[in-house]
Amino acid sequence: MKRITNKVLWQFAIGQLGWSMLSGIVSNWLVFFYMPEDVELKSGQKLFITQGSVFLGLTVIGMITAVGRLFDAVTDPYIASKSDRCRHKDGRRIPFMRAIAVPFAAITVLIFVSPVGEVSWINNITLLVTLLLFYLFMTIYYTPYNALLPELGRDPKDRINVSTYISVTFFVGSAFSYLVPNIAGFFRDAVGYANSFRITIGILAAVAAVCMLVPVFTIKESDYVDTTPSETPAFASLAKTFSNKEFRKFVYSDIFYWVALTMFQTGLSFYITSLIGLGADKTFILFATMTAMSLVFYAPVNILAKKLGKKKLVMSAFIFFSLVFLFTAFAGKLGLPKMVNGFMIAVLASIPMAVLGILPQAIVADVAQADGIKTGESREGMFFAARTFAMKLGQALAMVLFTSIKGIGENGFGLRLTAAVAAILCLVGGLILGAYNERQVTGVIAEGSKPQEGEE
Repeated sequence: MKRITNKVLWQFAIGQLGWSMLSGIVSNWLVFFYMPEDVELKSGQKLFITQGSVFLGLTVIGMITAVGRLFDAVTDPYIASKSDRCRHKDGRRIPFMRAIAVPFAAITVLIFVSPVGEVSWINNITLLVTLLLFYLFMTIYYTPYNALLPELGRDPKDRINVSTYISVTFFVGSAFSYLVPNIAGFFRDAVGYANSFRITIGILAAVAAVCMLVPVFTIKESDYVDTTPSETPAFASLAKTFSNKEFRKFVYSDIFYWVALTMFQTGLSFYITSLIGLGADKTFILFATMTAMSLVFYAPVNILAKKLGKKKLVMSAFIFFSLVFLFTAFAGKLGLPKMVNGFMIAVLASIPMAVLGILPQAIVADVAQADGIKTGESREGMFFAARTFAMKLGQALAMVLFTSIKGIGENGFGLRLTAAVAAILCLVGGLILGAYNERQVTGVIAEGSKPQEGEE
């Protein structure tokens, strides 16, 4: 088996650039597009789906996104099992990624296309269907892609390197997704507010499709991976995965983190426009600043993680992020100039984003390898799917919480409350992670990596 090179690392990481761009478009602009604030309505945005609370304080957009995430969470184990058990001549992961890259990009565009030009139940149903397909297609690409991480990185240090590379492209892809209103501005006068968004998303989706195809056509999976396909059925494999005690500790912490982060990411455009008072086009500038600053911290995080361990850095990042969320809750109320307030949030958030962009994936890869050593069964896809399963449960809850809390009170009170709730949840996640026994996991890996008697 070949050792992964920097060139192959970048070829692999470009795939993350593509899918993170599509994920970022939906995460950052779905609620903004379909549940606009007054400032967007005055700019020419139209309403396409039912607005306001419709059942027990829940909104249509909140329920649709929650159903989408729950559906997504259920499909993760199924796709992961299919990938783990795949016997295709091109490998267990690449065939899935190759088949779904273009449909994944196309459905992202269709999410923002409403068949009726005004509020209609037809638009509600169309959005639900396209969002379900979006999450299914993302799972078909994302789950096999992530399963390659522990397979390409053969030891914990290699996996930190792989995680660092894909974290860079994840942030760059997310940054590109924040360009939507900036690019849309070039088309707005000619085609209108909604169509300018759709054209822009179409352009970005085409770029994303090309990026997702790069690892498919440049990496020969069999050159780097020599594993025996799993024989365990999907949900039996999922049950085995959650029977791993250390993995459960990580996942409990991860759920809280993803609820908090999703609330913050969904609210970021609103925090910038409604609380701070900046234009939507400033969102990209601030996110690009956060991305650039995060990249500055990547090298120190990579080095410190190898010396201090991943757990300590991740716990510290959770606590720091909760303070950033709390600071955001008071955005626009501290007497700071608008751009200064925005840049402070971006710069402060960049520190924990650097840590949490790299290390959680590496932790899952460590646990998956340790479990494989102990059980003799390679189920990397299921470990990442199980993590994603829990993550998406958290994201589903976040969308319900955000869209419900957002409407509480007046003058942005609900938006401030979403940031405060995110701060509390992130802190709880960090405390839970304290129970994770990193030393035991890395000890199993070290023992399993020793040459056996009779081996060179």
